[in-house]
Amino acid sequence: MTVIASKRLILYLGLLETQIFFSPLVYADFQDTIDHVKPSIVAVGTYKKTQSPPFIFRGTGFVIGEGNHVATNAHVIPEPTLADGPDLAILIRSTHGDASIRRARIINKDAEHDLAIIYFDGPALSALTVGDSSLVREGQSIAFTGFPIGGALGFSPVTHRGIVSSITPIVLPMGNVNQLNEKAIQRIKKGSFNIYQLDATAYPGNSGSPIYDPNTGVVVGVINMVFIKGTRESALSQPTGISYAIPINFLTEMLKSSR
Repeated sequence: MTVIASKRLILYLGLLETQIFFSPLVYADFQDTIDHVKPSIVAVGTYKKTQSPPFIFRGTGFVIGEGNHVATNAHVIPEPTLADGPDLAILIRSTHGDASIRRARIINKDAEHDLAIIYFDGPALSALTVGDSSLVREGQSIAFTGFPIGGALGFSPVTHRGIVSSITPIVLPMGNVNQLNEKAIQRIKKGSFNIYQLDATAYPGNSGSPIYDPNTGVVVGVINMVFIKGTRESALSQPTGISYAIPINFLTEMLKSSR
């Protein structure tokens, strides 16, 4: 991490630790909340000028901190490539519809909780407020904004609503021992943790989207899984309406460990 990036992250953490003393702004209408959230939503992918297309979409991210850090899923971040390979990048869509690319780099990555923080150069963007996921309750209304089907809609952020239908361990009970795969076994060995099951329709491109309070825009989790029946393609043609999200407090812990 560069000295500048480190100082900015430390300053943000100081603000984060004191934000509980301030009440978040409550918007008059959900439309106002969306207007507040959308400028902070970015597309995460790879960029290489000579490839076609130059920008390859991998998932959604959202701006946090002082405006130069982006939170997303760890599985959205590509594996390291050769020196002449594509760069990690974010795509920003301005309010006027213009798109721009910013190269980025990884600051912290937590594969166990499927979270990552990246840093991008250039002017800061509007950041979202990170809340406290320990206050989230089953039945609570939520919203999330992202790029559900990538650039098929021209990288215009799309918003969905739903509820937290359950707060459940990430290792779900199996029908029988034969259904235990290697990933599930490793998860059991490491110990489970609670995630949010959402009654809301998310799509593969929503990975990394923030879930937030519809009244305040305060982020309480990060979309990371969509329950699929059949093939991956059926997630688009026959969505189940069941999605999962990582509680935001795991991201808060990552920020603290990045000091």
